[in-house]
Order: sequence, then C-alpha cells, then structure tokens
Amino acid sequence: MQTTIRIQTQDFNLQQEYDALLSQGENIGAVVGFVGLVRDRDTDTPLRSLFLEHYPEVTENEIARIIQTAAERWPVTACTVIHRVGHLHAAEQIVLVLTASQHRKAAFAAAEFVMDYLKTEAPFWKKEIFSDGLERWVEAKQSDQAAAQQWEKSP
Repeated sequence: MQTTIRIQTQDFNLQQEYDALLSQGENIGAVVGFVGLVRDRDTDTPLRSLFLEHYPEVTENEIARIIQTAAERWPVTACTVIHRVGHLHAAEQIVLVLTASQHRKAAFAAAEFVMDYLKTEAPFWKKEIFSDGLERWVEAKQSDQAAAQQWEKSP
C-alpha cells in the first residue's frame, strides 16, 4: 500500500493530491476524499482563527498506525493524509484524507475510519481564537469519541 502523510503549515491542492495518489496506487477502482475546513463558529461568538500544535514524528507515527489499521480491515491500495498546523482562519482547509481501493465500499469505510481516528487519536492540540479576543484550548468531543468507538463494534 502506498501511504503519504504530511503535517504542514501551507495549504494543499486537492486535485494535485488526487493525481499523486492515482499515480502511485495500483488497481484503483475508487477514491474517496474528505476535506475538513475550519468552521467559523461552534459558539455564538465567531471564530477569528484556530491555532494547531503537534509533536513532529509522534503525530506522523500515530497517523501511520491509523492508516495501517484501516488497511488491515479493508483492501486499501493507497492513502493520503495531510493535516495542517499553525494559524488557520475560518473556511481554510485543515485536513485531507484520500483513500483508494478496488471497490467503493472499502474506500468509503476506510476514509471514515481514518478521519474518525484522526479526530480522537492523532496528537494535535487546537486553540480557538475568537473575534472578541478570547482564546480557549479545544477539549475532546464526546461525539468524536462515539464515532471512533462505533468501529470497535463493526467489522
């Protein structure tokens, strides 16, 4: 399986990443992609920006483990995960997950699995900076934990 993992401050280009994935994978019948954006509000106060930190190498290793686990469950032929760090503004791209497989169901399931575990297992720390100047570190959401836990019950 071909795997690409990048943690970066700069934006990514979906088409370029899709083309790169196709050029490196074999026997691909489906590619599923997810692009996450910075929401402008989760509260009544608009978000000015989001600041993300991570531990280099530790984060990449955890993402590699998540992808490997997905590949053990579904016939994934290629996977790309790009996660941005640093200061990001509302509506900016923050994460990209592309999964390729011979069949669409495997590609869909693997992409959802990878994204659910990125939200709960990958070591990123997020600080919200609001338009009124207040700042707060983002706590883990129970809904994200529940999404990841559902994979423990399903094949």
